[in-house]
This record gives sequence, C-alpha cells and structure tokens, in this order.
Amino acid sequence: MTDTPGSNNDHWYDPPEDLARNAHIPDYEAVYAQAQRDPEAFWAERARELEWFQPWEKVLDDSQAPFYRWFIGGKTNIAHNALDRHIGTWRANKVALIWEGEPGDVRSFSYWRMWQEVNRFANILRSMGVRKGDTVTIYMGRVPELVFAMLACAKIGAVHSVVYGGFSEQALADRIEDSKSRVLVTCDGAWLRGKIVPLKDTVDEAVRRSPIVEHIIVVRRTGQDVYMESGRDYWYHDLRALPIAATRAETEVMDSEDPLFILYTSGTTGKPKGVLHTHGGYQVYVSTTLKWVFDLKDEDRWWCAADPGWITGHSYIVYAPLILGATSFMYEGAPTHPYPNRWWKLIEYYGITILYTAPTAIRGLMRFGDAWPSRHDLSSLRLLGSVGEPINPEAWRWYYEVIGRSRCPIMDTWWQTETGGFMITPLPSVRLKPGSATRPFPGIEVDIVDEAGNPVPPGVDGMLVIKKPWPAMLRTVYGDPQRYIDQYWSAYRKQGWYLAGDSARRDKDGYIWIIGRIDDVIKVSGYRLGTAEIESGLVSHPAVAEAAVIGVPDEIKGNAIYAYCLLAKGYTVTPTLEQELKEHVRHEVGPIAVPARIEFLESLPKTRSGKIMRRVLKARAMGLPEGDVSTMEE
Repeated sequence: MTDTPGSNNDHWYDPPEDLARNAHIPDYEAVYAQAQRDPEAFWAERARELEWFQPWEKVLDDSQAPFYRWFIGGKTNIAHNALDRHIGTWRANKVALIWEGEPGDVRSFSYWRMWQEVNRFANILRSMGVRKGDTVTIYMGRVPELVFAMLACAKIGAVHSVVYGGFSEQALADRIEDSKSRVLVTCDGAWLRGKIVPLKDTVDEAVRRSPIVEHIIVVRRTGQDVYMESGRDYWYHDLRALPIAATRAETEVMDSEDPLFILYTSGTTGKPKGVLHTHGGYQVYVSTTLKWVFDLKDEDRWWCAADPGWITGHSYIVYAPLILGATSFMYEGAPTHPYPNRWWKLIEYYGITILYTAPTAIRGLMRFGDAWPSRHDLSSLRLLGSVGEPINPEAWRWYYEVIGRSRCPIMDTWWQTETGGFMITPLPSVRLKPGSATRPFPGIEVDIVDEAGNPVPPGVDGMLVIKKPWPAMLRTVYGDPQRYIDQYWSAYRKQGWYLAGDSARRDKDGYIWIIGRIDDVIKVSGYRLGTAEIESGLVSHPAVAEAAVIGVPDEIKGNAIYAYCLLAKGYTVTPTLEQELKEHVRHEVGPIAVPARIEFLESLPKTRSGKIMRRVLKARAMGLPEGDVSTMEE
C-alpha cells in the first residue's frame, strides 16, 4: 500500500544511531520544549552565537503587530558574520565555495579570496553611487559573481533584488520598476543544457521598458558578442582591474531591522509581491536552521542544488553556509547534461556529504532509472534534503534507497519565501515517515485549523497557520504594507496568526503532512482531496514518472478530477493504460480520487524553480486565459 500525504501510516524510518547521537540536537523534544517555555530567551541565545557591533536592547517588539521587529537596537551586518569575522581565524584559508560550470570549468574560493572579491565588488558598487538603502537588481546565471554581488550589496547596506535568470523581459522590467533600481548586475549569458541563455539581451529589452536603470555591470561568462551601451554598460573584468576595486572595503553598520533584500514571488493574479527581509533576525534564523537541520559540521561539503535567485539559494547557498564557515559546492547547469549522471558524478568527484534539492529534480532523475546513480560511489553522502513542494512517498523512497543507499535520512523541509528559513522539518535525530515534513522547528508554533480557527482533529485537512512570530519572518510586502496585512494576517486577524496558504493534516503521531496550496485542494462530492495525494497515487504506478492533477467544475460532483501524466522511460501510451491507471488510483487512494480523465503529455508547465503550474493546466482545460506566466519555464 502506498502512503499518501496525510495518511496515518506507521512505516517509520529510524536515523542511524551514531548520526542521531552525534547530531547538534540529539533530543528534539527537549529543545522544542525549551523554546516553547521562553521563545525570546531561546532566540537570544541563538543570536549570541553571532557577532554584533552593538547588542540589542529588546529581543522582540510586537507593539505594532503584525509588523514585528526583532533584536531592537542591535547593530550588525550579515556580511560581517558571513565573511569578515572569519578573516583572521583559521577559516580564512578554508575553502568557502567550489564551483563547476556546465562545460566543466572549475573555480574555488577560500574565505580569504571570497572576502577580497566581495570587497572589490562593494567598492565598484560604491563608485557607481550605490549607497545604504539603495536597491540593486541582480539578474545572472549560477556563477560565483552572483554570490559576490549579493554579499557586496549587504556589506555596503544596499538592498539586493535578485531576479532569477530565466525570467522574461517584462517580468524583469516589472521588478526593476517596483524596486526602483538604478544599478543592475548581469552576465553576457549563462550555460544551460549546452546552450547559451542570452541574459544581456533580456536585460537590454527590460531596461528599454523600464529606463530608470543608469548603470549595468556585465560579467563575462559565455564570451558571445553582446551590445554594450557607452556610459551605461561596463564589463566587470574591466572595472575589477581599476584602482577603485580595492581588496579592502568598509562594512556598513546596519540596524537589526534595516532591509537586506527584496525577493519577488508571483501570485496567481496581480503584480508580483516584493517580500522584504532584514539583516538581524534573518541571519540568526537561517544559520540556526541550517546548523541544526542538516547537522552542518566543519568537515562537510554542502550542496544546495537550488538557484541563488530563489529564497532557497539566498538562505542556504549564500548566507547560512558562510555564516557557519562551511564549504559549499555550486553547479551552473542542468542535472542531466550531458548525461543523466551529472549530479552523481559531481557528488562522487567532490565528496559531497549533504545534498539538498527539490522533488521535481528527484522525480526527473528517477525517470532514468537506477543504473545511472548505481555506477557511482555515493558513499560520501550522510544526509539528504528535499525542498519546494511535498515529496511523494515513491520519490522519497527512491531518493532514500538509491541515492542515500538506505543510510542517509531525508530532511524534508517545509518553508516559504516569506518565512526566510525552514519551518516544519525533521532534525537528523527524528524518526521519519516518507512524505511527511514531521514537526515544527524549535521555536516555531504551528496549527492546522478550520476557517473559524478551530483546530481540526488528526487525519482531517485544514489551513496551516503559524501562531507566533519568528526572527526570519518577512517584514512587509515592499511598498505595499496593506497587501502584507491582507494576504498573510487578515484571515485570522483576531487570533494574530499568520496564514501560510497551504493545507495540511496531522496524523495520529502528531506528524504534519503538507497537502499543497489551498488552491490545490479539490472538493469532489463534498470531499476535500489534495492534489498531492492523487499525484502520489499515480506516480506509484511504474509507468508514470510525473503527474499533475487539477479540479474542473462538474455539475454533479462539484468538481471532477483531471490528471496529466508523463510516462517513465520505456513506457508508451496504450489503449488500456488510462483505465489501468484509474484502477491503480482507486486501489491506492480510494474511489473518490479516481480521475475522470487522464491525459498524457511530453512535459508539464512548470515555474523556473520547478513547481508545476496547475492553474495553467486548469486554464487550458477550461479554455480560459492562462494569467501571469512570467515564472513559467520556456
């Protein structure tokens, strides 16, 4: 029987005893209870592990809730904790970042070298008139200079707005306009699947539509000819060779609540939301969560396989690993280029100890079978992680058994751009269930409630809410505080709870199962079904590599279930396959979950971060406009 999200399955996976015993947090229950007793003292203790130019006077100010403020009066800078404080210690000569480009070129940077490169970039930005509080837009491929640019902004007190390097001209222009950026950093191009992504061409068109940009810094990556406008566009390597690009730069003293970055998230309607994060609470939270959830040690080689342009990359490629003094690995290109073993080859070659990636990537690699990973020595791995959407139990087991060789616990993390860091997640000492994000991180209090705010019983789905503030929470929607209140706090305003926008269930053991976005819950004949559980049922059939499910209006049932499937390698559509899959879903999930129709596709519409765009499938099924598709993969 396949476990579906929210099922009360009793199939436990226990962590290896030595891993649990030697983890940073060997006893989850004790630490969680401590944090519940006195949250402010708990977070103050975590904050004292970092360096502050001036200590805070108060941990939390809730006088203007929901506009919470953390570590009031504290002076700091996240770039100081990520780089400056390691210089002059033994970590100065430790490798901070190993990078491999898709064509195979390799670069590595010690903490000392990275500190120098960030200082150079900071001085270049200052020479272009960037000052504390200004916003810099960054639109680049997955190259080390993207990390340098982000840290340089933080160092001089500028606010970075990273736009993922796959967004369209209009999407980029909208974000430039909203953030009022006068300076933009980009590359001539990026490598992806053996082809050049023409980033500079996209920038030129975006800036034509939003002409407030005065200066563009261009990093040479691919070497193709690009248009360079005199007086506006500058090659980074030319600037870096000038005296202005000195290897030492002063770090701006920032208030704990000074803005660090804006990161835009797209809604189903309306303009993108600029989620605003700040220096103080964010640095405390992301470093604590990475250290505890992935048990990060000095000897680890950490690979977060996201893009720095998403919150996962901000928190767990750029900031948290550097604050902790870790060695990170970063890869530029696609996981299947030139062959489906590229990731497994990289893990073997570089001795990666922890891999953190998305279920979409896992399912995509799973399609190619076990032979590709099985030919590589993956014994360096000790922990695995999942992020971005609920991981179906079949993919969880493949990841655990084939990649982790049944000895690497999977840290299945639930969190959001808005939360800044992991919110519901196991620790390495926690028993696991495939498909469940387990329990809240210490210091986080969540509940699953109905529309009136009453807790729902085990096994019943409801709204996921966060009941208390946390240090890395978004502070507002940039330029639109009312939207911040309306979107996140108005549903449970009386209780003062944050509405996550996801539905979830608790099982009888108190484990939380994320069902999906509230929009991704289908009501069939009065029964609420999560798209994730039906998709899990479909994917548990050997013929299906990936599935997406939507609900379309039905006169009798209220909604009918439509499913879209990608077939696994070696399978083809047959006259009987649709009926076979319907029977499989009936057996695995139940009669109420059987799709009315199953369509077989070559590809699914996804965002550039890999999430299936079910609303686009729904619009197509119903013959309606597709809405904002700026985040969709080409």
